[in-house]
Amino acid sequence: MTQMTALICAEPGALRLESRPRPEPRLGHVRVRIGHVGICGTDYHIFGGQQPFLAYPRVMGHELSGRALDASSDGTIAPGDLVVVNPYLTCGTCRACRNDAPNCCEAIAVLGVHVDGGMCEEIVVPEANLYPAHGLSETAAAMVEFLAIGAHGVARARLRPGAAALIVGAGPIGLAAAIFAGIAGAQVTLRDASPERLALAAGVLPQARTEQVGQEAQATYDAVFDATGSIAAMNRGLDWLGHGGTYVLLSVVKGDLTFPDPEFHKRETTLLASRNALKSDFDHVMACIRDGRVPVDRLATHSTTLDQAATMLPQWAADRGALIKAIIHV
Repeated sequence: MTQMTALICAEPGALRLESRPRPEPRLGHVRVRIGHVGICGTDYHIFGGQQPFLAYPRVMGHELSGRALDASSDGTIAPGDLVVVNPYLTCGTCRACRNDAPNCCEAIAVLGVHVDGGMCEEIVVPEANLYPAHGLSETAAAMVEFLAIGAHGVARARLRPGAAALIVGAGPIGLAAAIFAGIAGAQVTLRDASPERLALAAGVLPQARTEQVGQEAQATYDAVFDATGSIAAMNRGLDWLGHGGTYVLLSVVKGDLTFPDPEFHKRETTLLASRNALKSDFDHVMACIRDGRVPVDRLATHSTTLDQAATMLPQWAADRGALIKAIIHV
């Protein structure tokens, strides 16, 4: 059995390269030679020790693209094909899975979080979790998963063309939601506490309006999307929502949501949680990238190699406001 290199988070704050056996072929699975890995906020949280329900050591990485080493049984994937990895491993039998909502499977396991992920040279995943990425660059393919999370939240909101949409939190997920709200025909405003993040966002979406937290909001909106990771901000989002509006929570944090019921009711607010993404969201993202509607080159702001990631990832974790998406080239 040959060996491969993997980047291990041994414990909070400790990264090391390690030699591990290459994965063996498995029935119904496909081996993938990992090419590119996007670094997610979840990875920074794992490194920092803020990710609950995680057992160390862990191979992080769930924003993945690579080349198939095996053919799929249905013939849609051939060896050498560029693929995007859907990192959500589902049971297929729970109520959510039976109702075509595997993104919120009762027994979901996410690569790089609940099980070892893709910051390594090869992985083996169920063939249903691989999507051909014809027409995409390998770097763009590694960004499909985080973009799909934003696209899923926008799909949940069912935006009408011309709707006014506010995205609170201009990090990668907020930017993903802003991009796909714009593609849906909405007029987009981005709101964040960081002038640095708003400047980066303006470079990605020059057509969007930006507002800094601390300034009075300029309007109420048909839809508000929270991507802050802050329970305080999530509790304030209703303030900016117009009557008959939809509030979509992309953030998942510990804490209690508290809204004044009279305000919530008089606006007949629709409150939606948005979790992970569906295959249809991945397909939508890839189609929009192929059509040139997603500024992927502006999103990939930093890069490194697997050998250097143990050095670079802690530096980026300490100053995440200066980057949008960092990519590891394996």
